[in-house]
Amino acid sequence: MAQQRMEMPDLSNAIVAQDEMGRPFIIVRDQGSKTRLHGIDAVKSHILAARAVSSILKTSLGPRGLDKILISPDGEINITNDGATILSQMELSNEIAKLLVELSKSQDDEIGDGTTGVVVLAGALLDKSYELIEKGIHPIKIANGYDKASKIAVSNLEKIADTIKINTENLEDNLNPDSELFKSAKTSLGSKIVSKCHDQFTKMAVETVKKVVLYQILKLLEVLQ
Repeated sequence: MAQQRMEMPDLSNAIVAQDEMGRPFIIVRDQGSKTRLHGIDAVKSHILAARAVSSILKTSLGPRGLDKILISPDGEINITNDGATILSQMELSNEIAKLLVELSKSQDDEIGDGTTGVVVLAGALLDKSYELIEKGIHPIKIANGYDKASKIAVSNLEKIADTIKINTENLEDNLNPDSELFKSAKTSLGSKIVSKCHDQFTKMAVETVKKVVLYQILKLLEVLQ
């Protein structure tokens, strides 16, 4: 009597899970052949992934930016327009997309603001890079060009930057809506959820700065004494 030989499936990509009753079962992932990209095609693929992440945050940028509703696996709801918060809740598999998440986190850790803008800017630069690659320009030349352009941009920003004068002799003057400090604080709150209460929260922010300045002055006086 001939014996029938059974072919065992490849379980190298299998994982063990449990159903609602706690009974184990095996999930075998797709074992189909995957195409590996090389060279310029791989670069283009990474750019498209980064562009997708950037486009998600683009609508949250600026004073007219929209809030995102984030729902965790546990059903917890979070409403925010903060780039770092949005990206931290996203499940990304592409390594370049993950780099954008780290970029946003780094911006948050070092500066504390601009977490959305830095990702949108990176996405825009990569978008233009895609066009240049399509024209036959090598990625290294594009990167060198961006490096030179960034130095020129920083140099020009330093030339056109304005200095805000804070009245340290009469700190109450800074609470005037026409003062530079008040205007700066009000502009910063334009894209936040508190923007509908501009003046109230701006006054609170300026009051906080005033107290910090007073504290620093008192510390200096103590040192001098």
